[in-house]
Amino acid sequence: MFGRRSRHTTTKTTKPTLMTRLKGQNAKSKTYKTEVTRHDARHHPHTTTRTAPAPVHHHRRKPSMGDKVSGAMLKMKGSLTRRPGEKAAGTRRMRGTDGRRSHRVY
Repeated sequence: MFGRRSRHTTTKTTKPTLMTRLKGQNAKSKTYKTEVTRHDARHHPHTTTRTAPAPVHHHRRKPSMGDKVSGAMLKMKGSLTRRPGEKAAGTRRMRGTDGRRSHRVY
């Protein structure tokens, strides 16, 4: 009576690569949030110009592949032993925000 529909639909999904899993899915894109509000004094005499504060710059380095792997192992070890500090240290090592090579030695 009604039109025939196929009951079988096939979708092909690929396994993520090692680099995708280590870097994260959104490693290519960066999001910056800026807000600038300006008012013209002629139309609104009681308003002022207001700009968003400058974002805080955190020191980052480019983590090597060894940093990624050792950070992942550290993160896994922290998860298994239920030590959130160790897990966080692994995340920082993977992302390059752990502070290594950030202090000058003279």
